[in-house]
Amino acid sequence: MKPLRLALFAAGLALLAARPALAQAAEAGATAATDAQRTMLWFVLTTLVLVLMVFVLLFVALLSWMKPQLRQLYALPTVHDTWSGRVLGLLVGDARLVRGDVRDELLDHDYDGIHEFDNDLPPWWKYGFYATIVFAIGYVTYYHVLKTGQLQGAEYAAEMQQAALLIAATPDDPNQVTTYTALTAPADLSSGKSIFATNCAPCHGANAEGKVGPNLTDDYWLHGGELNHVYKTIKFGVNGKGMVAWKGKLSGKQILQVTSYALSLHGTHPANAKPAQGEKEQSTGKPVANL
Repeated sequence: MKPLRLALFAAGLALLAARPALAQAAEAGATAATDAQRTMLWFVLTTLVLVLMVFVLLFVALLSWMKPQLRQLYALPTVHDTWSGRVLGLLVGDARLVRGDVRDELLDHDYDGIHEFDNDLPPWWKYGFYATIVFAIGYVTYYHVLKTGQLQGAEYAAEMQQAALLIAATPDDPNQVTTYTALTAPADLSSGKSIFATNCAPCHGANAEGKVGPNLTDDYWLHGGELNHVYKTIKFGVNGKGMVAWKGKLSGKQILQVTSYALSLHGTHPANAKPAQGEKEQSTGKPVANL
């Protein structure tokens, strides 16, 4: 049995040794396949361009060779004024299909030596205008009469709903709606007071009267005074306003504690309170448990 075990062990070592080489060979094979596909694509595109150029040259040569016969055919009364005749006219040098029948026709009207000329509207412009009328009728019928299609407002709302489904609601998602209510237990408010004194007082004042940051005791708020709005402001901060994000420094429980404490100071009217900032909004909150 020993020789068999030694053989199996040696085979395993050989496979482990060959593993990087196999991986490199597979990667090289994939790269070669990609290069071959890219080369084939460029070859097909180049061939198509060359065929198209040959076709154009042959068409121009055939047109030059048959131009006398085409002019005779175009001069026939039964052909000259038809739609196909006007297309044929483009091939022999008559641009009526593009510029219209009347060109610089002098009208019997002049004023102070100024003469008036008449010109047809270009047919391509007239047909384009008719196409816009048809499109407008179809658009109004589809969107406003039958109401089959979505208007801009409904389409925007549907796209926002689809986008919301693609965004996973995580604790670090600033768009996630929270439903916390204020903590009222003395231990939570005491912890919130300690956190506020350490982290918030330098900007908002020891009694939340406001210093660099706004006054937190009045009815005015810059980013919402409801508990979940204040919680979000503390957690994610406010870019460009000096309010840092505390989500990496405080836990969710600590953020709710300091939020509850800050809202408990509402209406305390501290001395040297900073003037009101933002919109008037009454902060509200109810006890919450099991955070």
